[in-house]
Amino acid sequence: MSPILAVLGLSGGELLLVFAAVLVLFGAKKIPEFAKGLGKGIQEFKKASREVQDELERAADEANHPTPPRPTPTPASQTVAQTTPESAVAPAATAATDVAAPAPAAKA
Repeated sequence: MSPILAVLGLSGGELLLVFAAVLVLFGAKKIPEFAKGLGKGIQEFKKASREVQDELERAADEANHPTPPRPTPTPASQTVAQTTPESAVAPAATAATDVAAPAPAAKA
């Protein structure tokens, strides 16, 4: 006999009476559905407790071995301005000044 049933003081005859009462109350079709739902609930509980345990272990590992801070990325506009050589920018600036202005027309 299992220890739980021994604590409750149930013998073989009393167990049969309890099972018969459950069968009468719930019916033969409802008992498997109830057991399936109970099994899924237990499975979800175990999964959730495993996830909590893993999260706690990961947090403890991070506390013992902190990761170095990651460098902050620079905005794209600053990166382009810093990496572009001045000689590449200068010809575009002087191109507008090379164009000659039209000469004024002479009056007759």
